[in-house]
Amino acid sequence: MSSDSEKYWYNLTTGEVEKGFESPAIDRAGPFDTREEAAAAPQLLRERSRAWAEEEAREDG
Repeated sequence: MSSDSEKYWYNLTTGEVEKGFESPAIDRAGPFDTREEAAAAPQLLRERSRAWAEEEAREDG
């Protein structure tokens, strides 16, 4: 198992994939095991956000 400093991160500010802790934590999403997974972070974040919103709506409804 590699440490998070060796994994990939998606930079929310620049939209670029980074390896390790290149940017402040507030600007990063991750960690991801591969560069490809990190590059797909925007889609993953949208899907998770939609699922959480739907779950909250069901609980409130």
